[in-house]
Amino acid sequence: MIGYVTIGANDIARSTAFFDAALEPLGYARTFEGGGWAGYGPGGQKEGLEIYLATPENGKEACFGNGSMLAFKAASRAAVEAFHAAALSAGGKDEGAPGVRGESDPPFYGAYVRDPEGNKFCAYYKG
Repeated sequence: MIGYVTIGANDIARSTAFFDAALEPLGYARTFEGGGWAGYGPGGQKEGLEIYLATPENGKEACFGNGSMLAFKAASRAAVEAFHAAALSAGGKDEGAPGVRGESDPPFYGAYVRDPEGNKFCAYYKG
């Protein structure tokens, strides 16, 4: 079971603006910010999968991992679409508009974005 995920950020203010907007349609809210860190949890609670933004401890620049991606379960197709729209409005880059991917049953409906640091994210709904 995964307890939390950490995502590197060079500019916490820019990153929190992006994640505040992009994660709200998925039911996540900021739980704290300070000391080069910010945290998000489902419903703004420190329960379930927590997501942390952090400036790297080694003092080097944060960068994305090629082939790395974090995917969020969404409650509906509308939530996937709202995530994608909010992420783009908050400075994200489109990596794949909302739509059905593959031929699974139930259908996999997903959308892909990159945050201002270049990290790749997906929101998806299966149903």
